[in-house]
Amino acid sequence: MTAVSAETRIPTAVPLDRVYDADVLAAEAEALRDSTWKAQRSYGQEGLRREAEIDWRILSLRSPGGDLALTDPGGAGLVPHADTPYLARTPYMAGLLAGIPAPLRAVRLMALGPGARCHEHRDGKCGYPWGAMRLHGPVITNPGAVVVIGGEERHGDAGRLWFGDFDRLHFVRNDGDAPRVHPVIDVGLTPELLALFPAEFRDRLPWRDVLYARSPKPLSPTDMDALTCEFDMPAAVPDWSEDDDGTPRPDVPGSVRVADGRLVLCGGDGAPLFALVHVGSGEFRFEGWTEERTLQLDLDSGEPCARCRVRRGTSVTDAVRPARPHSSRQP
Repeated sequence: MTAVSAETRIPTAVPLDRVYDADVLAAEAEALRDSTWKAQRSYGQEGLRREAEIDWRILSLRSPGGDLALTDPGGAGLVPHADTPYLARTPYMAGLLAGIPAPLRAVRLMALGPGARCHEHRDGKCGYPWGAMRLHGPVITNPGAVVVIGGEERHGDAGRLWFGDFDRLHFVRNDGDAPRVHPVIDVGLTPELLALFPAEFRDRLPWRDVLYARSPKPLSPTDMDALTCEFDMPAAVPDWSEDDDGTPRPDVPGSVRVADGRLVLCGGDGAPLFALVHVGSGEFRFEGWTEERTLQLDLDSGEPCARCRVRRGTSVTDAVRPARPHSSRQP
């Protein structure tokens, strides 16, 4: 069974086995009303996009580098996700997050104003085939605050953690007379997280298409130096937010270097593109991203190479390129 055919059988949204004190969460959210909530503004391969034209306000509790100004979940880059100062003002929420058995990425409080509705869209590369799960935990809500996923209308009760399959077409609307506030929580996928899902979801899940997050494996400075190299890579490799349409493009120069005590993937001009997180056996994911996209270095064989890998469930595309020791290591 392929992931595409299975998608129609998997529930569009399900409650997880996690219940919280809705009143305490609501009080913490209300205490942040004096903070600057910014208009929703997403981010893609081309950079920042336009602000939302509806009443949709965001306060980031975790973001790339702990940046307060960001309203998007971030993506592949040079800095890891980190707590913003706002999370220290929400200790109960912090405990909730710490209890989720999966690596945390972005966490945003998202307030949808009364009468607001967003356009129908998909959240790119979000779901089990990419190892990226997006959870909601309604904090302040009303019966008119709903999400419509795949044509099915859902209302999440406050104090319950929910999963929505936001890779499907969906939109949110608030027909109530007050803002609804949800924390939107982006996490990597682990077996422990899936154990919190109801049986009806797990029983229909095509397990071979599930992409789990591997724990980072440390490297010594000597190990890192031994992996510095240069190679040509497919032009699609740095396009982490885009789907490759298969259009042939010339390779672009790339290199792996050590910067600020960690390995980074650089472009042809030598500027760092992504920090590299080692997940084992010389394979690296991009910082801030999942193992949807990895780089594996094999420099000890008779034919040193760099393997650029893109995954979507069981679909794996490998592009292998010859690698050369970095010029700084050559005699």
